[in-house]
Amino acid sequence: MEKAKSEKFIRIKQDGPYVVCGGIPMAKQTIITDEDGISVRWEKGKDYPRQEQYSLCRCGKSKNAPYCDGSHRKSRFDGTETAKRKPYLEQAEKMEGPELTLTDVPELCAMARFCHQGRGTWDETLNPTDKDSRKTAIKSSQECPAGRLVEWDKKKGKAFEPKLSPSIGIVEDPSADVSGPIWVMGNIPVESADGTRYEVRNRVTLCRCGKSENKPFCDGTHMDIGFKAEK
Repeated sequence: MEKAKSEKFIRIKQDGPYVVCGGIPMAKQTIITDEDGISVRWEKGKDYPRQEQYSLCRCGKSKNAPYCDGSHRKSRFDGTETAKRKPYLEQAEKMEGPELTLTDVPELCAMARFCHQGRGTWDETLNPTDKDSRKTAIKSSQECPAGRLVEWDKKKGKAFEPKLSPSIGIVEDPSADVSGPIWVMGNIPVESADGTRYEVRNRVTLCRCGKSENKPFCDGTHMDIGFKAEK
């Protein structure tokens, strides 16, 4: 009989790291920009060694990033979770275009800047100018790692979600000269330090600079502080 696979999930330790369970693969993911600094695509980098369980730094102080090295204890890291527990759609602003509906939760912005493509995801949705507007709006929203932006087909009421396998990306943003968040893909549950689970989503980003005001999720603060993970 085939051995049952371990459940894949991420458990947040109080004032400590993210404990990743279930043999989830992890790789470096780099934001690639054009000559104008607009994010245009993701580039998958090295794969980290496959492990059944591992701990990822949440305080931003580890000298063995992305892994935890216990620095949260020395720095007396306050990892209090402040994010809302409501489902995404209960928090989202809704914008109706001729063919698409865009939902948006600004607090989840990870500053990846794919939404700057074309005239911007919002304008391409609400004020399409040609047949490429729909394509640009959908593509730019799907490349948002945080799932802040989601495009919906107005007729079918179906979200345009990218197909993502359960995996973790360690985001690097060389154009902005910063290290980005932890990109959690493929509907991996994230469990709070108090044992409850956040809404399971296809894509979310977790803070790894330690300074987000929307913990455990990234709110783009790594850009403001010029965060660079030590490796």
